[in-house]
Amino acid sequence: MDKEISYGEDYNYIPTTSIASGQGIEVLPDLYCYTNQIANICLVGNPETKDFVLIDAGLPEAANEIISVTEERFGENSRPKAILLTHGHFDHVGAVIELVKHWNVPVYAHELELPFLTGKMNYPEPDPTVEGGMIAKMSPMFPNEAINLGKNIHALPSDGSVPHMPGFRWIHTPGHSPGHVSFFRESDRCLIAGDAFITVKQDELDKVLTQEVEISGPPRYLTPDWQGAWESVRKLEALHPTVAVTGHGMPLSGEMLSKTLKTLVNNFEQIAIPDYGKYANKNKH
Repeated sequence: MDKEISYGEDYNYIPTTSIASGQGIEVLPDLYCYTNQIANICLVGNPETKDFVLIDAGLPEAANEIISVTEERFGENSRPKAILLTHGHFDHVGAVIELVKHWNVPVYAHELELPFLTGKMNYPEPDPTVEGGMIAKMSPMFPNEAINLGKNIHALPSDGSVPHMPGFRWIHTPGHSPGHVSFFRESDRCLIAGDAFITVKQDELDKVLTQEVEISGPPRYLTPDWQGAWESVRKLEALHPTVAVTGHGMPLSGEMLSKTLKTLVNNFEQIAIPDYGKYANKNKH
């Protein structure tokens, strides 16, 4: 185990939650979505085989909760084959170091995300001036410094395959972060979208608390490239997913998913791109 792994100096517990926190949904027999405070993690794999992976790692101080959820689904002392990251923002890697130490498993992310996961580069600071609600105003308290996973982090294979997730391929969906990825399985058109799009208005506190379903672009306060984000949503909509799990909000499926995703693509400028904020002007056409 690499002894040099560490979080950034601004790592801290975030006192935000939602009514969905602590709840899990079996979306498919081999896809389990669990909400830690305001973010989702996924366990992908059939509980009968005990062969599974964890996608994303929740918020800071979530390790014990994630371990408990994992053992409840896959059995005592079970551990994933790997941890896969859609990206490296604080609410998706919050417990990753404790989990790596506990399970001794590799972590995978897109190669463009590696600088943020090896201590070399910090993410852009969250933007509290962006158009949005109370969560956006709270965003300066969110960690943005790079974490360092050392030798435990690996680049996803360049051929698009996903380690220990047969049938899935990773899709580069930048905008929210340079190396953001989503995971897609052609056989049943299952999509794990990360924050490429989400199903809750993440910058508004009341929407986050109640988890009111509303398809949206990526969280406004942490998205520096809106044209990239728009193109990523177009890319995912073109796959015609039948079920989607996102990084925030409830899973969607069927006609509700297809209709709302198409609406988001066609009206992305109005729905997703903020009218003002640090990154808004250069992203408005």
